[in-house]
Amino acid sequence: TLPNSKFALSVYYVVAVSEASANLERYDGVRYGTRILPNGKDTTLEEMYEHTRGTFFGAEVKRRILLGTFALSSGYYDAYYRRACQVRSLIAQDYQACFKEVDVILGPTTPSVSFARGSKSNDPLSMYLSDVYTVPVNLAGLPAVSMPYGTGEAGLPVGLQLIGAPFTEQKLLETVAAMEILHDEGKGA
Repeated sequence: TLPNSKFALSVYYVVAVSEASANLERYDGVRYGTRILPNGKDTTLEEMYEHTRGTFFGAEVKRRILLGTFALSSGYYDAYYRRACQVRSLIAQDYQACFKEVDVILGPTTPSVSFARGSKSNDPLSMYLSDVYTVPVNLAGLPAVSMPYGTGEAGLPVGLQLIGAPFTEQKLLETVAAMEILHDEGKGA
C-alpha cells in the first residue's frame, strides 16, 4: 500500500511552487531571460524587473510564484516547505517498499476521462486535482509512462500509467510496448 500518497497533492503544490518561486526569481531580464523596457526607454532597475516579469509570466505562473514565496518566507518555511519535504521522503519510502513486492504498478493517469481542451482553464483547482495520481510518482522520483488506453463515453481518451522502480526505465518501456501490442491486437488492428 501507499499510505502517504493521500498527502501527495498538498505536498506537491508546496514543493513545486516553492522551487518554482526560488528559480524564477532569477528571471530578471539582466542575467536570465529577455529584457523588456517599458516603452523602450530607460527605467529604474525595479521597473525593468516588474515589466519584464509582468510581460512574460502568465496568471498561473504569477499565482505559483506568490504561493511559493509565501511558503519559503520567514516563519512559514518550517511549517510548509520543510514539512512537505519530509512527507515527500515518506512517499518515496512507500514506493520503495511496494517495489520489493512488484515490478511495475499499473493505474489510471487521472481520476476521470480527459476533459475537453480549455474547459477547465478558469478552474485551477480542477486542473490541480486531475494530477492526483501522477503527483506521488513525481514526488518519489520514479520513472512512469502515461499512455492512452481507450476512450470514454464522450470519445475522450482514458489514460493509464505504468510506474517503475528507480532506474528501471528499460523494463518499463518494454512493458508499455507489450501492452500496446496486446491492446492493438484486442482492437483487431
